Amino acid sequence: MNHIMVAGHLGADPESRVTPSGQKVTTLRVAANQRRGGKEETIWWKITLWGDQFDKVLSYFKKGSSIIVYGEMSKPEIYTDREGNPQVSLNVTASQISFSPFGRTDKPQEGGAPMNQPQKQMAGVPFGQNDPMMQQSATQGMPSQSFTDDEIPF
Repeated sequence: MNHIMVAGHLGADPESRVTPSGQKVTTLRVAANQRRGGKEETIWWKITLWGDQFDKVLSYFKKGSSIIVYGEMSKPEIYTDREGNPQVSLNVTASQISFSPFGRTDKPQEGGAPMNQPQKQMAGVPFGQNDPMMQQSATQGMPSQSFTDDEIPF
């Protein structure tokens, strides 16, 4: 097994469907930015959520939302795009999802301007509810300070 943590932003709203056997499956497209040598590159991840265990928290996620996903990484798949270029598909089956502490919210403050403070992290849902680290971060919250784009690791 290859366990991985992916932190990034949703490239589209979560898409849910039901398999012919009646099992619910939700797909997320997550963009994770990586900086190396002054150059920024975006890596796209396809995240699969099985069942309805994440339904309550998924209603808060939409295109552009910051997210952290924990799960099992599948073997990368190589395919050819429409232009004939080889591409790599990176897939993760999620066991936990949570809000990123580096995310921005679209809700206006009292003055009407968007908030520039990070969202508070919520406990991993629902896998990991017994994880002490997740419980600790959920009870203590995140510091309410602003980060510049240069300080954010993705």
